[in-house]
Amino acid sequence: MKIAMIGLGKMGSNMARRLRRGGIDVVGYNRSPEIVRQLAEEEGMIAASSLEDAVTKLSAPRVVWLMLPSGEPTEKAITDLVPMLSKGDIIVDGGNSNYHDSVRRGATLADYDIGFMDAGTSGGVWGLDNGYCLMVGGTAEVAAVLTPALKVLAPAPDRGWAHVGPVGSGHFTKMIHNGIEYGMMQAYAEGFALLRGKSEFNLDLAQISELWRHSSVVRSWLLDLTADALQEDQVLENIAPYVSDSGEGRWTVVESVDQGVAAPVLSLALQMRFESQDSQGYGYRLLSMMRNAFGGHAVKSPGEQ
Repeated sequence: MKIAMIGLGKMGSNMARRLRRGGIDVVGYNRSPEIVRQLAEEEGMIAASSLEDAVTKLSAPRVVWLMLPSGEPTEKAITDLVPMLSKGDIIVDGGNSNYHDSVRRGATLADYDIGFMDAGTSGGVWGLDNGYCLMVGGTAEVAAVLTPALKVLAPAPDRGWAHVGPVGSGHFTKMIHNGIEYGMMQAYAEGFALLRGKSEFNLDLAQISELWRHSSVVRSWLLDLTADALQEDQVLENIAPYVSDSGEGRWTVVESVDQGVAAPVLSLALQMRFESQDSQGYGYRLLSMMRNAFGGHAVKSPGEQ
């Protein structure tokens, strides 16, 4: 099997490596030629100088796997690919696209008899060694063509990947996955903050996180990563209290509103990330002003503790 991998960032390059090591031929293209050269030398990837060049180096049915930022970069790549591809060829979007866009793109490509798969991909920088969790949406025919590659990318041929439903369902499943991730991370963060706040007990957070990893009901891969980090540094003075949010966290909360399904934990976890990003703190300044206005409570100046 031969696949073109377009977008060789942290995820895309490691996926190309894993595919090559699993016996899949990979044609790779990236805007930066250095990573293309490196993968060609180290993994035997077939280097491509452009999107069109990558397509010409494939054989039918041609499979082009996109690992690009969601939104305009992915949209443009798909638009550019349409005249290069033929009936029976397949485009896979492995980025974090909005599932509504995936449904629309799948319908558009179907008019050209080009297959489409939306692949929700989880695993991060550890995917090369541990495999990727893949949640894919598409027709049964498209899934059958991609199955050999999915088995290589997953932790094992019989687990860690699933054809979850029609086009759009892969990115929808990944969206909800990321929303749950927000809630889990927030819970761990709040819990460890409370442990650290009980200064009279002088708790060893590295010890506790390691303890919880074994037979505790809160054990998880996130806890494994937390335990490893706390072994190195429990104070975290060199890390700014700023947490970015991805589009998928926001989309999950919007979905809960659209469905009328209560998701208070996921929603609040997203709001807490917004709070961390508020460098001005205007809302809290206003709250302090109101307390002073009705109750005469003292207002602290900038720099006061």
